[in-house]
Amino acid sequence: MKEHGRHFLFVLLTGMGLLIFIYAPASQAAFGLSDVFKNNIYNPGLLKPTDSVSKLKAGDRAPNFTLKAVSGETISLRQYRGKKNVVISFVPAAWTPVCSDQWPGYNIVKDIFDKHDAILLGISVDNIPTLFSWTKQMGNLWFPVLSDFWPHGKVASMYGVLRADGVAERALIIIDKKGIIRYMDVHDINKRPPLEDLVKELEKLK
Repeated sequence: MKEHGRHFLFVLLTGMGLLIFIYAPASQAAFGLSDVFKNNIYNPGLLKPTDSVSKLKAGDRAPNFTLKAVSGETISLRQYRGKKNVVISFVPAAWTPVCSDQWPGYNIVKDIFDKHDAILLGISVDNIPTLFSWTKQMGNLWFPVLSDFWPHGKVASMYGVLRADGVAERALIIIDKKGIIRYMDVHDINKRPPLEDLVKELEKLK
């Protein structure tokens, strides 16, 4: 990522060996968050990279779930069956550094999700008021943000990404239109999953 005036240049290497150049206003860039927002971020320090027991893998049918969204909607995984590929982004907690960087980054690459007929669902174990306040500070996220607060972490547990301390792993899961898991990355909780890896996996859905 390089700054060009008041814009940022993001370069993604796709699975086909093509470079994608994306210009975005600084206000939308992952590192372009306001100082006021940054001052409210809680840093938990270095955490154990992963801390959950895997229950699912690529090729398995994705368990259905229904969760409340920050928007007030109720969203079920099955509503996208036959219509959209689904990318689930589990993040550990609101108001933490990597999570506050990761989700705004997906705003910049919305066109890539559209190109691959995919919807992104962001899931956290935080409650709705917390997620509402946090995502408002990020700006307008284009994707639904869902609360897995109660029963606490039920969906994260179903997918085998609930950590011992009650937060979700930092995980990315791609589910095709037939409801089959095609990719699952339970990532190091301390690091942001590379966008180029996600792009490469979305290209395989063609």
